[in-house]
Amino acid sequence: MVKKVLHLLFLPCSEATLLMEKRNAQAISSKENWKLSMHLMICKWCKMYNKKLALLDALFKKTLSEKESEIKEFDIQDFKNKMIEKLDF
Repeated sequence: MVKKVLHLLFLPCSEATLLMEKRNAQAISSKENWKLSMHLMICKWCKMYNKKLALLDALFKKTLSEKESEIKEFDIQDFKNKMIEKLDF
């Protein structure tokens, strides 16, 4: 029960996932980073999402560095945004 209350007070999951995406695209403020860190400490679902997001980013960057490709960072972020829309966050 306490975790649920803290979860809602600090940051809802929908905002946490958006902050994770924002952090990958650009720097986030220290306040946003603190809120996200607090959320990730208490939310196992967002913690797993964060790990998967990091894995996807690493795979995309590795693929881009190994091959000469016309895919740009913008294309990767656009792909991620479309995935989030389809997941209906």
